[in-house]
Amino acid sequence: MNPKIPVLGVIGAFAVVILVIAYSGTSIIDDTSSEVRIGTSGGMPEIEPLIISLEDIVIKDVDERTAYIEIAFKVANPNYKGVILEMIRYNVYEDGMKIGTKSIGDRAAPGGIVAASNYFTILSDRPSIIKDEFTIKNNGNIPELWSALENGDPKWRVTGQAYYNLSSMTAGQENELLFEFTK
Repeated sequence: MNPKIPVLGVIGAFAVVILVIAYSGTSIIDDTSSEVRIGTSGGMPEIEPLIISLEDIVIKDVDERTAYIEIAFKVANPNYKGVILEMIRYNVYEDGMKIGTKSIGDRAAPGGIVAASNYFTILSDRPSIIKDEFTIKNNGNIPELWSALENGDPKWRVTGQAYYNLSSMTAGQENELLFEFTK
C-alpha cells in the first residue's frame, strides 16, 4: 500500500473539518443555550440580559469630616454560558441629591483591546456579589445629608449602566443594561 494514501486521507479530513467550522455560522455551539447549531448561519445569538440588583449599601464609618460607604451589587446570569461583565457605572443619590458617580471594572477600548483584566466573569450557575467603596467628604454645606448619614437613615437611590458581552471571542456583541434601585 502506498504510504501517501493515509496521509492524504488525514489531510482531506482536516480540510473538511475546517470547512464545516468556517461555513457553520458564528459558532458551532450557541453561547446562550445548550442547542447545537451545526450548519446554521442565523447570525448572532440572542443574549439574555444580566439580572442586577442592589444587594446592600452600608455606611461603614462616619465622623465629622468623612463618611465611608460600601455598595454591593448582585449580578446573575440567565444564559447557558458565562458572560463577561466589563463595567458597572453607577450614580448615588441621597434624598434626591446626587452624591457622586463611580465605576467598577473597565470597558474594552474600541476594537476589543483590553488594557487590563479588570472585568468579571459571571457564570450561569451562581450569582456574583460585586462590591465597591466610596468616600463622602463633609464640606459643611449640606447639614441634612450629614445628619442622615450620622443617624444611619439616608434615603438612597442608585442608578447606572452595566456593560457586558458573551465570553466567546467569536460570538456576542456589546450589551448595556440600565438599572435604578432605592433603599
